[in-house]
Amino acid sequence: MHRRDLLKLLQSSLVASAASVVLPSSAFAAGEKKDKRPIALLVPLSGERARLGSSMRSAALLAENSAFVKSFDTLGTAAGAAAAATAALKLKPALILGPLLAEEVPAVSSTVAGRVPIIAFSNDSVLKAPGTYIFGITAGQVTGAVLRYARTRGVRSVLVIDDGTPWSAAAALAAGRMESEIGLRIRVLAVSPGAPLPDFGELPDAVLLPGSSEPALAVARALRESGVLLLGTLQTLDHRPDALGALEGAWLASPDPVAFGTFASEFAARNGSNPGAIAALAYDAAGIANSLRASNKLTPEGLLSSQGFHGVTGPVRFRTDGSVARDFAIVVARPSGYEPVAVSSGS
Repeated sequence: MHRRDLLKLLQSSLVASAASVVLPSSAFAAGEKKDKRPIALLVPLSGERARLGSSMRSAALLAENSAFVKSFDTLGTAAGAAAAATAALKLKPALILGPLLAEEVPAVSSTVAGRVPIIAFSNDSVLKAPGTYIFGITAGQVTGAVLRYARTRGVRSVLVIDDGTPWSAAAALAAGRMESEIGLRIRVLAVSPGAPLPDFGELPDAVLLPGSSEPALAVARALRESGVLLLGTLQTLDHRPDALGALEGAWLASPDPVAFGTFASEFAARNGSNPGAIAALAYDAAGIANSLRASNKLTPEGLLSSQGFHGVTGPVRFRTDGSVARDFAIVVARPSGYEPVAVSSGS
């Protein structure tokens, strides 16, 4: 699969975010019993998101023994997710993977009430809580990764473009929170479709384009000859020739396309279709369960291991407050596509 296609797959399914996932494992000591508790996968298997839920289930089954994966249909609703969690608890699972949607997470958290760790696939970081981990790729994570990398390369001032989307608003908020943390000066400039570009004011060292909307690309074109560095997140990836021309030389934070590519090839060979980044999240979460089972640490304490876990969506570390730290590849926009050049830590 061509790198361009891999990055398209990564980007296309985020807004709802090696030969295999590389996860720490160790053999059981002699006579030690294997943990045979199941993991409960809560995904929409009917309704308008059934296809996505089915893809997530297929991905999970690539990473964990099917005998240990028990799937429950959330119907894509809060009530359905609560019912799925109630049914899952009867099996005494070691972990709950899911649900997918932000509106489903509180229903599952209140139903589970701390009895089982929850790895939710939502990217709404507001929903994090002790025992409920937000595993989706957030705007804050990728914004943090690209800004940290830029700071190491000498960037001191950044103008964040807000094109009115929830993603760009979240990226601007994350950038503002990092201002004092890493020593950046942050300004935010709002742009709108069909409106003239506002005055940029004093040009910064870099401009962050959280997405690739037409107003954002208009900013990139206007700054093309200015010498200002362009930064972007996963949502900025755009393979249209005119977009690549506008973004040439930009640094963007994204899951490693090489690691994702191997997973995508394995998924396609098994299932006859291409996965997206959300399916990759399910693969990584199930792989973490598999790794913890192999090391006989399928426990809340094992999940919080300081070593973290390596997956196709990036190395991750679980925090006690329910947040997840994730590292990303830094890719550079070239006329022919996007080239990985470094790794940086997200928020």
